[in-house]
Amino acid sequence: MNKAKAPIAKKVPKELIKHDDVRVDDYYWMNDREDPAVISHLEAENAYYEEMTGHTKEFQAALFEEMKARIKEDDSSVPYKQNGYWYITKYETGKEYPIYSRKRESLDAEEEILFDCNELAKGHEFFNMSSFSISPDNKLAAFSVDTVSRRKYTLQIKNLETEQVLADKVENTTGNAVWADDNKTLFYSKQDDLTLRSDKIFRHTLGNQSGDTLIFNETDESFGASVYKSKSKKYIIIVSYSTLTMEFQTLRADDPNGEFKVFHPRTRGLDYAIAHYENNFYVLTNKDGATNFKLMKVLEGDTSSDNWAEFIPHREEVLLEGIDIFKEYYVLSERKNGLNELKIMKWDESDTYYLPFESETYTANVGANPDFDSEVLRYSYNSMTTPGSVIDFNMRTKEKEVKKEQEVLGGKFDKNNYVEKRVWATARDGVKVPMSLVYHKDTKMGSNTPILQYSYGSYGYTIDPYFSTVRLSLLDRGFVYALSHIRGGQYLGRPWYEDGKLLKKKNTFTDFIDCSKFLIENGYTSAKHLYAMGGSAGGLLMGAIVNMSPETYNGIVASVPFVDVITTMLDESIPLTTGEFDEWGNPNEKEYYDYMKSYSPYDNVVSKAYPHMFVITGLHDSQVQYFEPAKWVAKLRELKTDDNLLIFNINMDAGHGGASGRFESLKEVAKEYAFLLDLEGITE
Repeated sequence: MNKAKAPIAKKVPKELIKHDDVRVDDYYWMNDREDPAVISHLEAENAYYEEMTGHTKEFQAALFEEMKARIKEDDSSVPYKQNGYWYITKYETGKEYPIYSRKRESLDAEEEILFDCNELAKGHEFFNMSSFSISPDNKLAAFSVDTVSRRKYTLQIKNLETEQVLADKVENTTGNAVWADDNKTLFYSKQDDLTLRSDKIFRHTLGNQSGDTLIFNETDESFGASVYKSKSKKYIIIVSYSTLTMEFQTLRADDPNGEFKVFHPRTRGLDYAIAHYENNFYVLTNKDGATNFKLMKVLEGDTSSDNWAEFIPHREEVLLEGIDIFKEYYVLSERKNGLNELKIMKWDESDTYYLPFESETYTANVGANPDFDSEVLRYSYNSMTTPGSVIDFNMRTKEKEVKKEQEVLGGKFDKNNYVEKRVWATARDGVKVPMSLVYHKDTKMGSNTPILQYSYGSYGYTIDPYFSTVRLSLLDRGFVYALSHIRGGQYLGRPWYEDGKLLKKKNTFTDFIDCSKFLIENGYTSAKHLYAMGGSAGGLLMGAIVNMSPETYNGIVASVPFVDVITTMLDESIPLTTGEFDEWGNPNEKEYYDYMKSYSPYDNVVSKAYPHMFVITGLHDSQVQYFEPAKWVAKLRELKTDDNLLIFNINMDAGHGGASGRFESLKEVAKEYAFLLDLEGITE
């Protein structure tokens, strides 16, 4: 291994005082991205990364080509029908970005190209089209583009008949826009310039250059706001959202100059979502202690909660995740014992049934179903060994048609060569924590078996077991992939989330460590061959576990890691901070400050041995600022007592999601995999 000299950051002590507690941050100066010294240091880190991984460059390139070769380059989505047109997303060989098109009424009709993102991306290091919205008369498309990777989108309008982009242009939007029924009024959301909190809803009239009308300003800094249209197309809806509390406002889509009406005023802790059907709204809510949510029903006229009537009761063992409404049917998305279930019910109650799924390591989700009148449910299915399928299911005849199955090119893939299973580890407080595993059938478990353990564990976000063509590059080289469903996610219902946040956040970290120890103690692997990976809040997880149990892992990959918890949560100018208090707590309150300080990765780096570590970030990251991992790496370099690898790679052109191209992002995965495989002595 190359022993080039690692960059050592200068120390400029800064005292940070709160609750009479003094923290000294030697690397606070890195917060200023305009400081040439900061850029110089990041470039030195990149140069060190290149030097230390130079011997893997050919392997990285080979991994990239291998992963790319499994992906069908000239690919297209399953068309979906909306308002008389079939919409298609396709990719062409050698091109990084999607092409959006449509066909009128029939799939045999002439194709109309809406947007070729390869053309739009020319001249930009980064490109992302967040979405586009078609006017009710099908003649106009509102679209939004980000070319910096700060998630600040420019909203424009294209005339689909003339192919001309109109003069109407709005900067710094969140990227979403909704048409009223008059085909000339748009509602969109903007964000605060500094914090990027989505806080304002505007109304724009085509051709009006004198300024748009502010419709709603979300003044509570713990809330964000966005706007969308009900599936029934009858209402335009503004939603104000926070971690614990929701509030909706509705306006008839045929009355764009009317007043929005509050559906139910925000009540702290009352979480709800609404769907419209005929003369009723259906309300998915945790009202009155329905921890796992229930479904209620209310007439359009007076939607205050006094009038909500129970439709589907709360169940202790089933998390009710969503409802999709059709003219004759509705579909409930449920989760029981961690597994997705889709329940189909007829409005007249003449038929009720579940779709059958057999595996314990699968994901099934309702797909794009914009056609309200359809009797066909489109859903997706995949498992850790089964490539993804898009399936059309006729809810009346119960006939199933696989519209598309993900192709794995290269000629080597056979799902029967892989094994998937779910195991349960026992956490230190006695709670059973599930893990989904996948590996090649020829891989034998033992102390020399390499395992990559992955998790996220925050915001109630559940990462279900899923198939990955990219992951095959690890499995085919003898790695086991372990997805840990730790507390802080919602895999085992809403209480699973509640038990891994705020003053119980450490359960997330100890669950992961206890899953790791289960794998070691049960002979799946050993600490010399166990690796962990996580990004963003999962990067916080990585930072916590290397402080709490560094001896358990041989290597760590931390992507865009949220590691300086207290400083970030005390800085309300940073994107996301004010909306995060219900997730992590507010450190302005001493109880939360003390608890955060006890696990914040940056604050808990000490003089001891750490595993091999690969840290990744983007200079323009809007979610986790680049300086968090930069400071963390600097402090680790200063204090760690081992000779293990610590490398830091900064994408100077990208943000939170990394590179924007379809294949460019694979180069980043190739870097991660080469790091892990190299530690195992696997070089080809």
